[in-house]
Amino acid sequence: QVQLAESGGGSVQAGGSLRLSCAASGYTYTPYCMGWFRQAPGKEREGVAVLTTGGGFSYYADSVKGRFTISRDNAKNTLYLQMNSLKPEDTAMYYCAAGFRIGYCSFAKTAFNYWGQGTQVTVSS
Repeated sequence: QVQLAESGGGSVQAGGSLRLSCAASGYTYTPYCMGWFRQAPGKEREGVAVLTTGGGFSYYADSVKGRFTISRDNAKNTLYLQMNSLKPEDTAMYYCAAGFRIGYCSFAKTAFNYWGQGTQVTVSS
């Protein structure tokens, strides 16, 4: 059973930084795509950043371009999200996701088979 465990969330003031981690385990084949999503209270879950684990493709939401960086350490089976210049509107529960459908890597939730439990990020002004 694939398991995704997020960590690194917390409370920070606007302009600060956080790095989220997602430790993946329990799979035989490496996911084709991994990504970060977030959900604020009363809002739909939205894509933040995704990448193909084989390299060569990454995609960011316009709202985080230039501030957030998604990366993966294949040796550690860990996905990261470096978040800089945080804004109050970045406050949300952040979820890690993994997808095994070859050729599918986007913000479409159907591209992902497994989800983590989430880690809370709170940015105060």
